[in-house]
Amino acid sequence: MTRVVVPVRYPPTAHSERTLAEAVRIAEERGAALTVLHVNLYHRGGEVSRADLKRAVEAEFGRVPNVRYVVRDGFLVEETILEEVAAEGADVVVIGHKQAGRWRRALRKLTSDPDIEAYLREKLDAEIVTVGRD
Repeated sequence: MTRVVVPVRYPPTAHSERTLAEAVRIAEERGAALTVLHVNLYHRGGEVSRADLKRAVEAEFGRVPNVRYVVRDGFLVEETILEEVAAEGADVVVIGHKQAGRWRRALRKLTSDPDIEAYLREKLDAEIVTVGRD
C-alpha cells in the first residue's frame, strides 16, 4: 500500500492546515495510508501527545480514513522527519514551503547544493510534494 507522510506543527497553523489538506487529498486520491507526524523538540519542552494531534486534525478535517498519528521526540526537526519517513518507507512526503526552506538552510551547511527535493529523493526514494503559500 502507498504511504503518504505529512509533518505538521502543533497547534496547526493555517499553512500546516493547507499542507495537511493536500496530504489528505493525495492519500484519498491514491488510496494510500496517511501518517500525520509532529516532532516534539527536546530543547523547547512541552510535549504534544498523539491524542492532541489527532484532536487538532479531526477538528479541522473530521475523521480522516486510514490515518496514523505519530509524535516523535528529537533535537532537529529535519533529521527526525527524515528518520520517520525512512522508517515508514514513505512513497510520498508532503511538506510546506516553510519546511522546505528550513531543510534548504540545513543542507547548505552540509552540501553545496541546497535542492531539498533532489536531496530527499536521493536519500529517501520518495515523491516530494511541496505546498506553496496559496
